[in-house]
Amino acid sequence: MFSMSILSCKEGIKTETTAETDNADTTSIKISLAQWSFHKALMDKKMDNLDFATKAGSLGFDGVEYVNQFFKDKAQDTAYLAQMTQKAKEAGVEQLLIMVDGEGYLGDADEAKRTEAINNHHKWVDAAAFLGCHSIRVNAHGEGTAEEVAKYAVDGLSKLSVYAATKNINVLVENHGGYSSDGAWLASVMAAVNKPNCGTLPDFGNFCVKRQDGKMWDSPCIEEYDKYKGVSELMPFAKAVSAKSYEFGELGFETTIDYLKMIGIVKEAGYKGYIGVEYEGSRMGEEEGVIATKTLIEKCLKEVSESTAESK
Repeated sequence: MFSMSILSCKEGIKTETTAETDNADTTSIKISLAQWSFHKALMDKKMDNLDFATKAGSLGFDGVEYVNQFFKDKAQDTAYLAQMTQKAKEAGVEQLLIMVDGEGYLGDADEAKRTEAINNHHKWVDAAAFLGCHSIRVNAHGEGTAEEVAKYAVDGLSKLSVYAATKNINVLVENHGGYSSDGAWLASVMAAVNKPNCGTLPDFGNFCVKRQDGKMWDSPCIEEYDKYKGVSELMPFAKAVSAKSYEFGELGFETTIDYLKMIGIVKEAGYKGYIGVEYEGSRMGEEEGVIATKTLIEKCLKEVSESTAESK
C-alpha cells in the first residue's frame, strides 16, 4: 500500500481509461471540473449552463463534467448541445461526461419501472455521444435488501450498457448514497455486470451508507464506510475519479480527506484518466473552493510522482 508522510503535501498547500495493474506516471493525469462545484451559482441563476465550460477554461481546467439537471430539457435539443460543444471548444476544454440524476432507479425491483429508468437514460447516452463525451454517470439505487438491489442493479446496468455500447459510451456508477456507498457492494455489482463499458466513478466522499430516518440525503450520517478502502475497491473498475472536497485548513489541505493518501491509491491503481474537482464546501465561495481543490490535487500529484521516481 502506498504510504508517505502527509506533512509535506499539507504544507502550503476524450479519453478515460480503466485502471491498470501497472503503476502509471501521475503526470499523465489531467484535472477536470465537475459542474456540481458551481451548483449554487447555477441554481441561483448567477451562472448559466452555457457559461460553465468558459468558467472551467478560465480556471485552467482541461475537461468538464456536466450535471444533467442544469440542462434537463435539452438532452434531445441538438442545436443547444452544439452550443455547448462550441463553448467548450472556445474554452479549450474536453467534454468528458454527464452526471445523470432523476431518471428513475436502475435497481428498481419493479421490472416495469426499471425498464422505464433504463429507457429514460437513453437520451442522455445519445446526448453524451453528441457532445463527444466518453461516459454518463448513473446511480445504482433501488429498494430492498442489499442482495435484492444488487440483483436488479446488475440487470438495469447491463441492459443500459448494451445500448450505450452502440454509441461508444461508458456507463459509470458512482458511490452515491445507499448501498452504492459500500465499496465492496458496488465492486461486486461491477464484477457481475462484467461489461467493458460499465465501470465506476469513485468519489473521495459519498461513503455514508446509513443516515438518520433512513433517508438517502439531507440528514446526519450515522454509519460511514471507510473511504480509503472504498476507493481502493472501486479503482479497478474506474473510468473517472471525483475529488470531492468540503473544507480547507489554513495550510491549504482538505480537513476531512487525506488527499495524498487518496492520490496515492489512484496512482497505485495505474489510473491514467482525469480527476474531477467537485467542491461541496460552505466556508469558501465556490470559485475559491474549486481553486483550492485543484491546487491541492496538483501538489499531491507532484509529490506522489516525485516519490515514485525516487523509489525506482
